[in-house]
Amino acid sequence: MERPRLPLNALRAFEAAARHLSFTRAAIELCVTQAAVSHQVKQLEKTLQITLFRRLPRGLMVTEEGLSLLPVVRESFDRIGDALERFEGGHLREVLTIGAVGTFAVGWLLPRLEGFRNEAPYVDLRLSTNNNRVDIAAEGLDYAIRFGTGAWHGLDSTELFAAPLSALCTAELAAGLSSPDDVFRHALLRSYRSDEWPTWFAAAGLKRPPAPLRGIMFDSSLAMMEAALQGTGVALAPPLMFQRLLTTGEIVQPFPVSILTGSYWLTRLQTKRPSGAMQAFADWLFRETAEHRRS
Repeated sequence: MERPRLPLNALRAFEAAARHLSFTRAAIELCVTQAAVSHQVKQLEKTLQITLFRRLPRGLMVTEEGLSLLPVVRESFDRIGDALERFEGGHLREVLTIGAVGTFAVGWLLPRLEGFRNEAPYVDLRLSTNNNRVDIAAEGLDYAIRFGTGAWHGLDSTELFAAPLSALCTAELAAGLSSPDDVFRHALLRSYRSDEWPTWFAAAGLKRPPAPLRGIMFDSSLAMMEAALQGTGVALAPPLMFQRLLTTGEIVQPFPVSILTGSYWLTRLQTKRPSGAMQAFADWLFRETAEHRRS
């Protein structure tokens, strides 16, 4: 049996009258006459073959049938209102959740995000940072921006750009570094990737250090660079991500030696179909990184 088609105006009149317990006050809210509200409610009662209100000398009382219908109607109108509020400038507002390695987020992405917001104001971007160890599925991420080789199981990966690593330290500490082997006289700040400093030593033409590397190991280049700023030692990090510190002279690159151990990648689950917001972000990001590579 085909269900009756219920007019939205009649449902709105019922909800307003039930909230005010008055046809008159409902009419004022809806900018119609009291007679129009009463007529719409009567038509709804006729369609449903139930009584929604008891008419009292001073106002209305909602019947049990009306009380059972009321929360459904209210929730439905609330959901319609929420959906309509998600439209902006001809687009449906969407939430986009991005996870990014902290170094990339702070050193490259954040200074440019205003451009994406202006281009896609209908996207509510949520950004979380990590130390490059992330579970896209478990964390409910649309995208993750990671550093590495691009080989992650179950993920589609698109290279953004390479980020060579160089020795970085304060100007005061660099004043005592005449040649690359002078770094052995200072604490060498390390990441959890144990091959980075040995690779840099080889690129600089150095033999293995006179003693095993010791000292603080960091899971974030941001924390490592903060330690370098405090004069704790020499960091091995991507200068590209710390241009502001290099420009101000707070940090310097004492030697031109650089090593390439990976790139930044935009990744997503292979099973996840890109939404409109995801596609908008990817298009913007690829344009920005292409311009960065050309500069």
